[in-house]
Order: sequence, then structure tokens, then C-alpha cells
Amino acid sequence: MPEHERDNHEREFDLRWADDAQHKEPSARARMLAARWRENPPQPQPFRADPGRVAPRRSSWMSTVIVLGGIAAIILLLGYTRFRAPY
Repeated sequence: MPEHERDNHEREFDLRWADDAQHKEPSARARMLAARWRENPPQPQPFRADPGRVAPRRSSWMSTVIVLGGIAAIILLLGYTRFRAPY
């Protein structure tokens, strides 16, 4: 068997062996959080806790007026410059 095929076979065997393991070690982040929570457990949080004060949103009409007003201003500016341009 060529060298690269043997390496692929060994790698595949290693992946199957690792996936079939009885005990899987937790990730580094999971270990870090477990250690942190052992010393200082987190306080219970309600589902979708209140994020605090949130700035009020503009209405969709206000956004539409701003966009259409900008487009109208650009059209007028382009028309004015074309009108003033010497031919």
C-alpha cells in the first residue's frame, strides 16, 4: 500500500477511534466556566432578561421620508448643475 493511502487509512481509523470513545473530555471553555462557577455560581436570570434602557427607534415613516428627501435633493442638485452647465 502506498504511503499516502496508509496515512489516510490510519487517520480514518484514528477519527473513528476518537469518535467511539466512551469518555470525551470537555472543551477548554467548558472547563474554564465550570471552574469559575464552582467558586462563584451565576445568579439566575429570567428568560430574555431586560437589557436596560434602550434608545427609542425612529418610525419607519421617518426613515422613508429621510431616504426619499435625500433622493429628491440629489435629483434637484443634478438638474440644477445640468441646467447651469454651458453647452
